[in-house]
Amino acid sequence: MSRWGMVVDLRKCVGCQTCTIACKQTNNTPPRVFWRWVADCETGTYPDVQRSFVPMGCQHCTNPPCLEVCPTTATYKRADGIVDIDYDLCIGCGYCIVACPYLARNIVFETAPYYEAGLIPPEQVLAHPDRVGVATKCNFCFPRVQEGLARGLVPGVAPDATPMCVGACISNAMHFGDLDNPESNISRYIRENQTVRLSEELGTESAIYYIVQ
Repeated sequence: MSRWGMVVDLRKCVGCQTCTIACKQTNNTPPRVFWRWVADCETGTYPDVQRSFVPMGCQHCTNPPCLEVCPTTATYKRADGIVDIDYDLCIGCGYCIVACPYLARNIVFETAPYYEAGLIPPEQVLAHPDRVGVATKCNFCFPRVQEGLARGLVPGVAPDATPMCVGACISNAMHFGDLDNPESNISRYIRENQTVRLSEELGTESAIYYIVQ
């Protein structure tokens, strides 16, 4: 069984937010809801400062805090490591949103339009009533990954079997693949570079690795 993960090369990320828009368009998220975004970070002391960009989203933790607090088992971890949400079981309590240390979850309680005039026809067609009043987040585009696998494609290599944010990255900073396969693209990146995972002290064991230098 594969265990999906990502490697993000922060040396290459230019903060263009293309991954943010690709994710939003693919998943048709409502206004002010982003399953992927890029944090703009500044470090150092003036005048010796540095600016870096960090793509963020659900980390698909090995030990997800969100799962532990869910009272209905709506949040669950698949055999391939992807942490997902069963909307039919979610009661919108928000416990998982508070528990997530990565600010990766959202909840809306009504279908909001982008324009004052109300929902335009494309919004009506693309609306997701099943996502109202429940927690939502990145799912590593697993329907896309599964469809690609069914066609014999290799996720992380074939664009049609890879999360949209990865394929949209203009600087080739984001990579997706099988963490359990030592010959996969991301296993080689992790082996050949110095990587970190966010908030490792919490023991979440994120499936997203960042190359810092």
